[in-house]
Amino acid sequence: MSDSAVREFDLCVVGLGPTGRALAHRAMRAGCAVAAVDPRPDRLWPPTFSCWIDELPEWLPPSAIAARIPKPTVWTNSEHRIDRPYCVLSKTGLRDALALDEATVFAGRAARVDANEVELADGTIIRAATVFDTRGLPTLGQRRAASAHGIFVDAQTAAPMITEGEGLLLDWRPDNGAGPDEPPSFLYAVPLGDGTVIFEETSLGLRGGMPQHELRRRTLNRLAAHGIRLTGDEPTEAAHYPLDQPPPKKGTAQAIPFGSRGGMMHPCTGYSVADSLALVDTAVAALRQGRDPIAELWPWRARLVYWMRMRGLWGLGRLTTEQSIAMFDAFFSATPRGQRALLSAHDDYAVLGAVLFNTVAHTWPFRWRYDLVGWTHRNRWLNYDFAEPLERIPRRTE
Repeated sequence: MSDSAVREFDLCVVGLGPTGRALAHRAMRAGCAVAAVDPRPDRLWPPTFSCWIDELPEWLPPSAIAARIPKPTVWTNSEHRIDRPYCVLSKTGLRDALALDEATVFAGRAARVDANEVELADGTIIRAATVFDTRGLPTLGQRRAASAHGIFVDAQTAAPMITEGEGLLLDWRPDNGAGPDEPPSFLYAVPLGDGTVIFEETSLGLRGGMPQHELRRRTLNRLAAHGIRLTGDEPTEAAHYPLDQPPPKKGTAQAIPFGSRGGMMHPCTGYSVADSLALVDTAVAALRQGRDPIAELWPWRARLVYWMRMRGLWGLGRLTTEQSIAMFDAFFSATPRGQRALLSAHDDYAVLGAVLFNTVAHTWPFRWRYDLVGWTHRNRWLNYDFAEPLERIPRRTE
């Protein structure tokens, strides 16, 4: 296509991660003329994506799921079995379910993204009635972050901790070698449905995040505590991104941010894909009916939920390990609806308010509640000096 060429569409989606691909796919199936832009539109996405099964939209086929965990486990001071099925998504299955056969796909980098126009690096101009920006998150800096270091382990080697159909959502047992005066982290571990298990030490809420070498050290300590020895050649996965990306404002003349870029990153968990998949039809319906997609995606109830979750994020980022365990112990005593209100529901503001209040009220000792609500130790871990790495972290080889 020449530099002066112009193409016009109903919708242009910039960025073909799972969120952008789903939005383009559903708009295409609804009869829209769709353009999609990505430098590598056919690549498999590097991260591992997981979610609660009941969060997924009905139109997504079962082939999008790689592994199912009927009752995942949370370890605080005791074991909690969560009676809510959880899953790991299949990268190939999800991509194949989101076909773009009738869309026009541009394999290029967007140099400029405006409300109704996208310019590619080669000079191609794409005009659309609506442009969605789904390119992911901006630079982290000192924002409150999710950080994780994952190691992919053969299922047979992983068996002392995880077997098929089992999963650890949050493991706060004192196995990671971190002291009481160090920033907290927990283990996440699930089977991937391909004969491997990912063990991923995770930190939530720290300003600037936790470095990979520290997370790897803690992961290895946990595995060793359970008799799991690694060769050092196992593939790895790194995550490091901000949790405080706000929802877009209404009425601004800009491309519409969607997915993690558009406030759908859960501030307290770091999950975004399932919520984004569930909301793509809301966005497409708004376009087809001439309504503002931002207003439909973000009514006041959803904005209030986001505001309350942000308070939870700030609380997470200032707790010690002991306080984190007490807080999660209190939270997982909530009703199933209360747990869903924090973990998943987009706009269940009344129940979320109640569960947040009750979590604080049931966290013990009493004085720790001051840290949760920010009256004390507001910036406890800011600029914490982590030790230098003792070994090189292997690159991901998947």
